[in-house]
Amino acid sequence: MLKTRIITALVLLAVLLPVLYLNYFPAFAVIATAFFGAAVWESFRIFKNRQALVIAAVWTAAFAYTFFVGNGMAQLNFWFALCVAIWLIRFVPSLATGLPPTEGLGNTLLSLVYPVTIVGCFVAIIALFLHSPLYLLSVMALVWIADIGAYFSGKAFGKRKLAPSISPGKSWEGAIGGGIAVLVIAAITIVAAPSLPVLQDTFAVQLQLRRGWLVALLVLLLVVAASIVGDLFESQLKRRAGIKDSSNLLPGHGGVLDRIDALIPVLPFAALVASWL
Repeated sequence: MLKTRIITALVLLAVLLPVLYLNYFPAFAVIATAFFGAAVWESFRIFKNRQALVIAAVWTAAFAYTFFVGNGMAQLNFWFALCVAIWLIRFVPSLATGLPPTEGLGNTLLSLVYPVTIVGCFVAIIALFLHSPLYLLSVMALVWIADIGAYFSGKAFGKRKLAPSISPGKSWEGAIGGGIAVLVIAAITIVAAPSLPVLQDTFAVQLQLRRGWLVALLVLLLVVAASIVGDLFESQLKRRAGIKDSSNLLPGHGGVLDRIDALIPVLPFAALVASWL
């Protein structure tokens, strides 16, 4: 399994890194659309929709036309604000109250709302990429740092379960460790930025530069919290569906949703904050 995970990761890096480094938008558009289609298909699959492939194809065509051909990018802040509202009003409470049964109107409505947040996530990816590939990567890196910090902190100190009925492996100590890791790395980046110009166009540095330390630290903690919520919500969906992975599209890693679940609430929030800077 480890060998498979490494091979898959190397293949993904071989595809994604040149596109990001060369900053070639047409190639980026193709890859973003492909990953969006996979993520939407997986989301309908989790909701037990028998027409998941057909519906995902329609959503993908609409996404590509709206944001790469039409004028959908003119409504960026609408999408970002909508996604933040959905997470706060609908998805965060469900972590405590639970999800509706897989049969019924509640599940049907939920199956339509969750893909909307995936749209918002990928719209944020486009917006952050257009700012600069480094800016996009710097936001994603915050989520990855939080995840790594949470993993090692949880292994070393984890005692109190964060959400035992959803993801028994996660602990409050791990979540706190992930938050500390993000704050420490972000602080180092901010302090080092004046001497390392390559770091100046990163999310944390721009946030601190334009809004100060206090706002930067608060926003970064919200990013960590959002990443945890995104991870837990997808775990809740999979647990209800009785599946381990969202699909097998990425050998050794599960599905696309399994790789981006924490990014789905984070990226629209970060893009909304970026529009405020």
